[in-house]
Amino acid sequence: MSVLERFSAWWAYAFAVDGPPLEPDPREREVAARLAQFVARRQLVTPALMLLESGRPLNFIGSQVLAFLAPFATLIFSRDEYEVLVRLLERRQGLDVLIEALDQAQEPHA
Repeated sequence: MSVLERFSAWWAYAFAVDGPPLEPDPREREVAARLAQFVARRQLVTPALMLLESGRPLNFIGSQVLAFLAPFATLIFSRDEYEVLVRLLERRQGLDVLIEALDQAQEPHA
């Protein structure tokens, strides 16, 4: 492989932002569902969805803010559950998991 080909291969992936597809584990889904239920009980699903969708480009920064706010999150989650949520939101596709949980929490149960 020539220097030019190696450089070209490196350049193709140097600024890639999408990782491999997200397959959340059951623990991540459980924490997302718990947060969604918390939001749904307060009838804030629509504002939460608007906030998540509008802030999608900044989700990694938002996850770091969540790490900063960890002491206050113990009102809703245990420390381990909160760390799972932060790790989920660090991934770009993690918002989709949370949005899906919010949609399911908003649906009326038969």
